[in-house]
Amino acid sequence: MDWVDRGLCRTQPEQMFAEGGTAQNDAKIVCIGCPVRLDCLAYALDHREEYGVWGAMTERERRALLRNRPAVTSWAEIFRAART
Repeated sequence: MDWVDRGLCRTQPEQMFAEGGTAQNDAKIVCIGCPVRLDCLAYALDHREEYGVWGAMTERERRALLRNRPAVTSWAEIFRAART
């Protein structure tokens, strides 16, 4: 998880676990320009993180994505392949 120290949220991690639509949207804005957004999202999806905004997706959005793509075994691999 060498990407963690490069995340834009590293100075305000508690903001990423806010509740409510407005607070979560504010957290997602932090993610938009983050250089490790896809690493963060892949980690959350691969580890089934239940809480917080990860890679600009809320827990509800991640659950929906996982439900729609149950055959994916590694989101990290998918995102890595998409970069190349």
